[in-house]
Amino acid sequence: MRSPQIATDKDLRFLTYKYDYVIAEFVSDECPVCHEMTPVFEKMANAPSYKDVLFLIIDADENPVSSNQVKLTGTPFVATYKKSTLRNCRLIKDEDELRFILDQLIGYNL
Repeated sequence: MRSPQIATDKDLRFLTYKYDYVIAEFVSDECPVCHEMTPVFEKMANAPSYKDVLFLIIDADENPVSSNQVKLTGTPFVATYKKSTLRNCRLIKDEDELRFILDQLIGYNL
């Protein structure tokens, strides 16, 4: 079982250069939707179709540099990176939105 990795501002920069496909979920302890999305994010991290994607969880309150870089507007917020380049970022509220953004990242829905 592959779990999303907890990351910091420093980790995010390094990992987006190390891995071709990265999705970072920015969360907050005060966000009820974040708590609902955590099992969904974990489920996607283990889906065979996303085996090449590195899944990261970043505490938005404790990592202001990354939050500012993606222009965080609330949580849960996801940002995708392809070969170290920020590709997409947005608020999400359910599994369908997460799947859509992942499929865009790896080229399923171009």
